[in-house]
Amino acid sequence: MAQHHTISRLPLPPTKKRRSRHRWQLWKLLLLLSPILLLIGWIGYREVENTWVQPQAIFVLGGEEEREIFGAKFAHAHPNLPVWISSGAPPKYAKKVFKKAGVSADNLHLDYQAIDTVTNFTTLVDQFKSKGITSVYLVTSDDHLPRARIIGEIVFGSKGIKVKPITFESSRDPEPVQKTVRDGFRSVLWLMTGYAGGK
Repeated sequence: MAQHHTISRLPLPPTKKRRSRHRWQLWKLLLLLSPILLLIGWIGYREVENTWVQPQAIFVLGGEEEREIFGAKFAHAHPNLPVWISSGAPPKYAKKVFKKAGVSADNLHLDYQAIDTVTNFTTLVDQFKSKGITSVYLVTSDDHLPRARIIGEIVFGSKGIKVKPITFESSRDPEPVQKTVRDGFRSVLWLMTGYAGGK
């Protein structure tokens, strides 16, 4: 009578198990990091691209007197470029600052629709697009730049407008990352719905 032996499957050697688990953990980590890596890659690409871009306008983000003073000096060095200030100082004061810097009033455009950084971009993007502007100098302080840049890349980028940052040192700490994430999300929401959310 033939004897039947059942061969039980032997467990994988510990090294193979470890290797398999390690490979799976690596894939999970790559999946989690992929959005961040894509964003870093995109910003890096835009940095290289921006070195060859010649902006057609100066876009000053209001909210601080320093930005307008710096923007006026920068505009003086680029007299052929129109200047837009989004929700900055009252008209009389803003005009005075730019006049003192030698910037023609004809070159100055003051806009007061925005209530925060996201709406600085969303309220003017269509106007820039309609004027055929495809690239702007983005003037703001160094602490504010990461958030402003993300918003600009999403909102202006959606209309084919490139952003070339120009900053000055503010001696303040960088803004919290949460604000950048929040406003990045609001910018994507605006892309999908046309609504940017509250402040």
